[in-house]
Amino acid sequence: MKPLKITRLGNPILRQVTKRLTKQEILSDEIQNFIKKLKFTNESKAAGVGLSANQVGRDLAISFIGIKPTPNRPDLERFEQIMFNPEIVETFGRRIGMWEACQSCGANTGGGIFGQVPRYKRIRIKWLDENAKEHDEVLEGFPAHVAQHETDHLNGKVFLDTARRDSLMMEGEYRKRIVKKGR
Repeated sequence: MKPLKITRLGNPILRQVTKRLTKQEILSDEIQNFIKKLKFTNESKAAGVGLSANQVGRDLAISFIGIKPTPNRPDLERFEQIMFNPEIVETFGRRIGMWEACQSCGANTGGGIFGQVPRYKRIRIKWLDENAKEHDEVLEGFPAHVAQHETDHLNGKVFLDTARRDSLMMEGEYRKRIVKKGR
């Protein structure tokens, strides 16, 4: 299988609210095959921890949270979930600045942009899974962080829209100043 091509910042699809899917559409062969490709594409990226359908050129409300250890976060625990039509319905506590990047903004190329984005550490989110089963769960920690990032994508936002402007830096600076400092 060949990875799907990543849609880059500037492509209008990244600024559109994506189309929600019906249970029947979710169960179709076309969508089932697409989610296999979406998962494979994320897994093929060393630092990829999530990917939404519009990031590969599809106007569909589908996100894959595919957390795995990465070069910047080697201690991450694996967490995988396909989410159709995700909706954050409740947040807990206050938002704190969390470092992130985005495959559509150059991450995994060596020339990506990193920045601190205010995110909740705990959220309640509803979605349908790949079997069209409804979920209403509380996510915490890094899975909550990634779910917020990917849900933003499906609503036409990229992390640069809410990142602290004074925190933005290129990947090389991030590795030198933030990753090394944290070890």
